[in-house]
Amino acid sequence: MIGFGHLGDREVHQGHIWKVVVAGFRAPDGREFSRDVVRSPGSVAVVPLIFDAEGNPSVVLVRQYRPALDTEMIEIPAGMRDVPGEPTEATAHRELGEEVGLSAGRLDLVMDMVPSPGMSDAVTRIYLATECRAVATDHQGPEEEFAEILHIPLAEAVAMISTGQITDAKTIVGLHAAERSLR
Repeated sequence: MIGFGHLGDREVHQGHIWKVVVAGFRAPDGREFSRDVVRSPGSVAVVPLIFDAEGNPSVVLVRQYRPALDTEMIEIPAGMRDVPGEPTEATAHRELGEEVGLSAGRLDLVMDMVPSPGMSDAVTRIYLATECRAVATDHQGPEEEFAEILHIPLAEAVAMISTGQITDAKTIVGLHAAERSLR
């Protein structure tokens, strides 16, 4: 790793899910320095694809309020890995049901994405869900209770990135990966 080394963390705050630390490091020349880091259990995100009778793909998205930005955003279903020891596939299945009321017959790993490496160790594992069927939703919190579930043709959803209607990083990556996987 080019001679850098992690010396340790000093916890500053332990929240419900995340921990904020001041992390100490050693540079290749021996200098020590520190950085504020958000420690995260990571998350999963799912691109649920539904195909019509002609085989045209649509995607199921969620428009929900995001308190940190004080705005609504359009996103693929996603959630924190907040159940200790739960495999990421199980988290993906759980989040898909909770947020959009779907169960995937097939769940394929697309990639791991690092959404904010300058401030967090978070990794988002993105899956592609197909062979979906309806199940009961199990909303967790007011953001999900008041969320709107959107069924949008995949090509239209990808176009919404260019127009600025979709700005969430995991959604952008997931939609582009889904589109590429269908080529």
